[in-house]
Amino acid sequence: MQKQINLVLNGKGGVGKSFFATNFVQYLKDQQMPHVAIDTDNENSTLKRFHPDARFVNLANLRELDELVAALESARLVVVDCRAASTNVFLNYFAELTVFDVLNNMGAALTVVSPVNHDLDSVEQIRIIAKAFNNRCRYLVVKNHALTEHFTIYDASKTRKRLLNELAAKEMIMPKLHDWLVALLHQVNLPVGQGIQHQKFSLMDRQRLKNWQRQFHEQINTVREIILPGDA
Repeated sequence: MQKQINLVLNGKGGVGKSFFATNFVQYLKDQQMPHVAIDTDNENSTLKRFHPDARFVNLANLRELDELVAALESARLVVVDCRAASTNVFLNYFAELTVFDVLNNMGAALTVVSPVNHDLDSVEQIRIIAKAFNNRCRYLVVKNHALTEHFTIYDASKTRKRLLNELAAKEMIMPKLHDWLVALLHQVNLPVGQGIQHQKFSLMDRQRLKNWQRQFHEQINTVREIILPGDA
């Protein structure tokens, strides 16, 4: 497929969707990969706050969701940061308008990027998405080490088994970043890649950011084939 939509989607709040989306978009900028970034969180809008060039889509107006697909007419890659408690909104939209037919006609693929943590709710959200979309899209599960390094519930789940064995899902790790660095990044509204150059951070904190960015980029590069358009 020559076009790609990445939905960063997990209805459970606080699992790291916006942190992933914000830093993945910075990765795309660092690699000079053309893309459209879309924020759907009307309360926090973290993605748009960190990347002012991102577009905003209000999920309260279902017609605005059309922008997700329309953006593919001018860009090969679209990244959508889906707000918490929005799983049903996206599943219903895809079902009502048979969006997968539209994507196929455009030569576009969909990848659902789902950060997961240590609790059952985040795993259940992934199960719901995989049941609805089945094998019509690709799946990337992001193990967020900021919250835990133990994913006992997810690792032992039938959902993981189905994802890996039936749906060819991929997994990656989002490395842990120290709390004080996350807080400082939010103070200056910058993703990690831009924070590295900011005077607000000490020399060694900039080194911590560099190390985090290197690890994150290494993880992204292991799953390029399902989160970047063909030939990217």
